[in-house]
Amino acid sequence: MGVLWLVVAVVFGIAEVFTGTFVLLMLAAGALAAAVTAAADGELWAQGLVFALVSALALVVVRPAIKRHLDTGGGTEAQIGLAAIEGSTGIVLERVDADHGLIKIEGELWRARSFDGTEAYEPGERVRVIEVKGATVMVWKD
Repeated sequence: MGVLWLVVAVVFGIAEVFTGTFVLLMLAAGALAAAVTAAADGELWAQGLVFALVSALALVVVRPAIKRHLDTGGGTEAQIGLAAIEGSTGIVLERVDADHGLIKIEGELWRARSFDGTEAYEPGERVRVIEVKGATVMVWKD
């Protein structure tokens, strides 16, 4: 039965990578504790009890401590993904106009269009990202 608990712990650990909530990680800790109980020839009910207790304690005590430690401070969350792109600056690589263009933002290439549709930006000019629409950024002269 110990091997089953180890498999459950690994599955929870792998699933945690995709969620990032630290809930499944706490359940993985409970499954590891249950595996240790099983290795010590604990009864099935004892294994289940250890799993439940360790998981609950980890969720109540450890998870909030981890979240506090990873908090960026000031009560605001760090911007990631597309939200981090808006407001950043880029360099025009191919002429940007109302229909097409290409810019480089922090080493990444992005399709770009002029935000107001009347302006055009030539290679080498700096532009600011106003909005992200799908895989295209809408830019304005920086």
